[in-house]
Amino acid sequence: MYSVEKYINPFTDFGFKKIFGNPDNTELLKSLLNDILARKGEDKIKSIIFKNGELLPDTPEDRKAIFDLMCEDEKGSQFIVELQKVSQEHFQSRALYYSTFPIQQQGIKGGWNFELTPIYFVGLLNFEIKRFKDTPQYLHHGQIIDKYSKTLMYDKLNMIYLEIPKLKKSKEELSTHLEWWIYVFQNLHKMNDIPKELQNDIIKEAFDSALFLKMPKREQENYHKNLKVYRDLLNSYDFAIKSGLEEGLKQGLEQGINQRNIEIAKRSLAQGLDIETIMSITGLSETEIIMIKEEK
Repeated sequence: MYSVEKYINPFTDFGFKKIFGNPDNTELLKSLLNDILARKGEDKIKSIIFKNGELLPDTPEDRKAIFDLMCEDEKGSQFIVELQKVSQEHFQSRALYYSTFPIQQQGIKGGWNFELTPIYFVGLLNFEIKRFKDTPQYLHHGQIIDKYSKTLMYDKLNMIYLEIPKLKKSKEELSTHLEWWIYVFQNLHKMNDIPKELQNDIIKEAFDSALFLKMPKREQENYHKNLKVYRDLLNSYDFAIKSGLEEGLKQGLEQGINQRNIEIAKRSLAQGLDIETIMSITGLSETEIIMIKEEK
């Protein structure tokens, strides 16, 4: 039996890409990015071209980087947009690692002078970052800064994190367009109607894209498979936390998440999901998933 939710959950891989990953309609992603970057007027992103979400390194033995969305604007700036569902160890290091792939691909053999176009890693996080726990600020934009003078040293590598759960406002308290986006992320799958404040807003299109009953049956089935995996992931995270509290938080968290991710990988393989999707869901490597597949 299908869920009775009217709108799909944007924190699922399917839901996120259904709303923001349509190459024929980039208006929603442009709106979200412009709000996150606080761009207005002539500075706004005017057009977006989606690129292959998988970048290969120079040597086959190196890891592949798989992104939720990767796109380029009319000025050549490149955007990696990642939806992160649960807290993950070394998340910020992984984000930085991923950002090096589009940087390396800008290398042009011949007379290249090392000029780079800007790179933006945009992490849409369904958790709060520990290092920012003492600040109410939910949006963070990092660049390379001189630690002594606080002068900007380099502005073409941008690490941006949006802590979605950190906004704790009612609908009546929302004060910016970005806050409306965050509110929709938090509540879309629980809503039955479009808020009157959004009836003439671009965000209304997100509700239209997320309407479950408008989707073809095959998409409905794919969404529910993905929703089950997402719920399993949340349950594994809760299980890991409880295990950590009982056996020592750090050790239990690592072991619990890893074991649960293996279980999720097995179920996902049984459902016919491809290896790259399972890597994105579980955080396991391609080699680990292949080993799990061969054990069956």
